[in-house]
Amino acid sequence: MRQIILDTETTGIDPKEGHRMVEIGGVEMINRRFTGRTFHQYINPERHIDAEVVAIHGIDDAKVANEPVFAEIADAFWEFIKGAELVIHNAPFDVGFIDHEFALLNAKRGGPALGPVREHCGVLDSLALARAMHPGQRNSLDALCKRYDIDNGHRVLHGALLDAEILADVYLAMTGGQTALTLDAEMGSDDRENNSQAHEGLNVQRLSLTPGQLRVVRPTQAETEAHRAKCEAHKLHWLGGLNADH
Repeated sequence: MRQIILDTETTGIDPKEGHRMVEIGGVEMINRRFTGRTFHQYINPERHIDAEVVAIHGIDDAKVANEPVFAEIADAFWEFIKGAELVIHNAPFDVGFIDHEFALLNAKRGGPALGPVREHCGVLDSLALARAMHPGQRNSLDALCKRYDIDNGHRVLHGALLDAEILADVYLAMTGGQTALTLDAEMGSDDRENNSQAHEGLNVQRLSLTPGQLRVVRPTQAETEAHRAKCEAHKLHWLGGLNADH
């Protein structure tokens, strides 16, 4: 599966009020592995950027004065995201701005229309996913970094590419921690030796995998009997508590 972890920065909250995008950042993954391909572009929004927004992402009028307008980078951006599943934190916000930019562009020029996003891409809202997994808790990107022990100390201001890279690590941790499954294959010999020493004394069983297969390790008879005994003990404990309550 091809996924693009995506983030945008804008001049304000609502494109219907004339706000525009000022930065796009995206990181490509295929089958949950980083490919090294990224998309990063500052954009001249063709309007003033308010001070309160500059305080959030640090992008002021001067910084983007000589950057291309969206029309100049739209085709390259579309080719990067088309057909992929987009992973976005608070997806309705970013998708709304992207579709607004495409609509403005399509109205000005002839030729094939670009967008809308959901007709050509899958969209996974990582904020909605986090809220389902952690109801009643804070699920901002910073909060998720703390929860999943992901270093974001270098994130002083919001930035589209930086936030996309951080979100990629958060998404992998939230959905199964793929990093742990591929660590041995990607470490050098020195790193593997250090990793082995760090785990010395632990009962670690390494699986030898062939591409496309996951080896199934079944419990021994003793392990099965121990599991059943533990389940039975929990059942008796629960029934005892139930009788006491009544």
